Amino acid sequence: MTDPVRVGSLRGLVMRAPGITATKNFYIDNWGLTLAHEGEGEVYFRGTGSEAFIYGLKDGPVYGIEYVHFAMPDRESTDALHEWLVVRDEAVLGAPAEFDDFVGGYGFEMLDPDNRRLRFRAGGLKQEPLDQFAKPRKVSHVVLNSGDMEGVADWYCKTLGFRVSDYSADQMIFLRCASDHHSIALVRGHYPSVNHVAFELPSINEFMRSIGRMKQVGVVPTWGPGRHGPGDNPFAYYVSPSGFVIEFTAEIQQIDEATHEAQVWPRDDPEKMDQWMTAGAPTAAQRAVMQGRPDPGFPELREK
Repeated sequence: MTDPVRVGSLRGLVMRAPGITATKNFYIDNWGLTLAHEGEGEVYFRGTGSEAFIYGLKDGPVYGIEYVHFAMPDRESTDALHEWLVVRDEAVLGAPAEFDDFVGGYGFEMLDPDNRRLRFRAGGLKQEPLDQFAKPRKVSHVVLNSGDMEGVADWYCKTLGFRVSDYSADQMIFLRCASDHHSIALVRGHYPSVNHVAFELPSINEFMRSIGRMKQVGVVPTWGPGRHGPGDNPFAYYVSPSGFVIEFTAEIQQIDEATHEAQVWPRDDPEKMDQWMTAGAPTAAQRAVMQGRPDPGFPELREK
């Protein structure tokens, strides 16, 4: 086997922080998610799509990611991915097995080079889609800061079959695992941390109405609305009660694998950064909060 087994798609992620579950009502009442499951020190939310959950909160001592959650097409591809990773001597955290959480399904976990935990799951609980207007459908992408942006991007491509969609000068690399322009993007940073998590609305009208819903409860974007160059997606960024940056987005570019060629987007041309020219450049405060708190991940698991 010389080519990596590609992961299927991004299902969502779980965040961790001290007392983070106490913020659950913000996500239900303001952000537009629906409570899917609640346990001791953990809360999970679904969007309007069929995923059992797209975002979770877990109480813990560190501000960061508990795990990033990926779909696999079936058990066979999950086993094949696991075999590929073992042969490469990657930091795999056990053999594929049935998950014992409320979602179920079959899969395993591993660590990326920044010691972030990645979970790969085939099957599991699916929900009936919800007929709700202007509520997030799914997690579109997660953007990660890294002290080794190029190295980590290369790892995701060579190890998990991601493809480079575009570059933002020499500061960002956009990676896809499905047809969305990016499921993961990496930003040049001083240390590993969470830059932001983006939630997708089904249409531009629902994107704008979601901004309006937040405004009605006194919460306004810290950056946006605007429309990015790379990915062609509208954006409106907010800071969650725990200090993580979260984004509303919609209409992200769909990639044609046969014809797409990655390009380098400049960062000194305002219209390439924001096609609508409504948001302006992010402020120093916005950049600081997107740099995030250092997230060591789970280095102790690598040593086992």
